[in-house]
Amino acid sequence: MSKDSEVEMKDVELNELDQEKQPMTGEAAAENGDTISPTGTEKNGIVKVKIPEDEESKFTGLTKEELLQVAGTPGWVRTRWALLVLFWLGWLGMLAGAVAIIVQAPRCKPLPETNWWNLGPLAKLESLNQLKVKGLIVGPIHNAKADDPTSLNFVEIKAAGSMEDFKKLIETAHKNNIKVVLDLTPNYNGRQPWFANTSISDVAEKLKPALVFWNSQGVDGVLLSGIDRVVKGIPSQWGDIKTIAQNDTEGKRRALFGVTGETSVIDVSKLLNSSGVDLLLSGTLRAQKTGTDQAQVLQHLYSSHSQLALSWNLGDRSQGHLASLLGPDHLRMNQMLLFTLPGTPVFNYGDEIGLVDQEADKEQRQKNRQFFKTLSDLRVKERSLLYGDFQLLHNSTDSLAYLRYWDQSPRFLAAFNWGAESVNLNLSHPLLPSSAKVKVSTDPNVKADSEVKLTKLNFGSSQAVLLEFPYVA
Repeated sequence: MSKDSEVEMKDVELNELDQEKQPMTGEAAAENGDTISPTGTEKNGIVKVKIPEDEESKFTGLTKEELLQVAGTPGWVRTRWALLVLFWLGWLGMLAGAVAIIVQAPRCKPLPETNWWNLGPLAKLESLNQLKVKGLIVGPIHNAKADDPTSLNFVEIKAAGSMEDFKKLIETAHKNNIKVVLDLTPNYNGRQPWFANTSISDVAEKLKPALVFWNSQGVDGVLLSGIDRVVKGIPSQWGDIKTIAQNDTEGKRRALFGVTGETSVIDVSKLLNSSGVDLLLSGTLRAQKTGTDQAQVLQHLYSSHSQLALSWNLGDRSQGHLASLLGPDHLRMNQMLLFTLPGTPVFNYGDEIGLVDQEADKEQRQKNRQFFKTLSDLRVKERSLLYGDFQLLHNSTDSLAYLRYWDQSPRFLAAFNWGAESVNLNLSHPLLPSSAKVKVSTDPNVKADSEVKLTKLNFGSSQAVLLEFPYVA
């Protein structure tokens, strides 16, 4: 091959290579606005550059300016106003509903003003605090020979102990929230509580300064037996005695309790009105032989007097203990009777354990005490038993049933059977439901917490039951 041919071949290869390096012609570059080299011989090669695709942007919320711009649009303005109106309408609706509930709801019945002796049983007991006893009757402990008025000394207590011992008793009782009532019956060992009729006035005069003395020693009240003779025989002096005994000093309410031998409900009711005592103990309830008689006594006294002035007792210092008077078999049912009646129950020492003259079984005493404590706890806690109204439901020769209720508190129905046979009571009244729960029972066949139908209330001889049911509007 000649040299000229080799030169021509090299020119062809260079031309082809230049075409690869110059994809755009001068005309194309000019059309695209690219600048052409002044020499016209410089050519650009192909450069392949891979440009990454834009990543999808994430929404991060509106800016403050965008938010203000959107919030001012008519749609959002209307939405905000609608929500605001709904909020206030809902709030006003709830307020109106609350007011309507308060207005239409039955108002709570105001509690009656009570004194300390109305809040728990009065008793002559030792283990008082556990039994919820609120008052302790002490004495008589003053010097007085039987039927000898000249030996009477109301402020001398050497036979029972020293004055320091008595003050310690009062202090200890007060620490346990127990009030102390002192029995100042003048002739407590003799035939007549106030000696002979001719000496009543002299005894009353001796009693006046003694009342002042014992008040200064911290006693919370005084008990006097045989007050019917004093009230009727020397009414003016009795008025002085009552004023001194009930003296209210430093906001401390002192009590005057009376005891009468009267058993007629009419006479007892009159004496309660004329004497002005805070509580009057009598043998009225003990003298009634049937459930019908007891129901008449209860109904008469309850309808004639405030229940805060009523007191109920079966045994006392002179008559003896409850179990001795009524028999051990009737002990618990009569304890239940006293605890559930409207008024203040009064027990003698030992009544809580069924104390009798002869030695009793220790285990049985403990059971009796626990039963007494159960009733005492109930009376203190339940307003229906403490303040409640009294509604007689049934009475017959051998059985008695009544209802205690207060405002919206749970109701209590007490039923008693003194007969020799079991009884089946059909109790119906607008205040009664169809059934009730057994709260306390002396009948082993009627278990506590069981449900019984009031139209078929069956329990045994010498037994009693206390039923509970809720208030229904």
